[in-house]
Amino acid sequence: MNYTENYKGVKIDVQSPNLDVSQEIQSEIRNCINKLAKFTNDINALDVYFKSEGQGGTATTTVGMRVGIPGPDVFAEEKGENWVGMLKSVTDKNIRQIQKNK
Repeated sequence: MNYTENYKGVKIDVQSPNLDVSQEIQSEIRNCINKLAKFTNDINALDVYFKSEGQGGTATTTVGMRVGIPGPDVFAEEKGENWVGMLKSVTDKNIRQIQKNK
């Protein structure tokens, strides 16, 4: 499922092949933007990638997030099992990169 939205002037592009993005996840993505906006006002775009590979006990899930800001974009990725927890983690990683680049 691919999903695009404009939230507070930020273009959100979510790509999740073979997965449905629930309302809870969409809401959490908006929360991520609100959190990122506290550290930079120049967010143009947010790309989120959900990926699930394998089956059963060997399944791996990954979330990647690219924050489009002036200058070089920041990107973070996290592997785990909880989509919301992984979103929070990649948001925190991107915040650290934004703070480092200021």
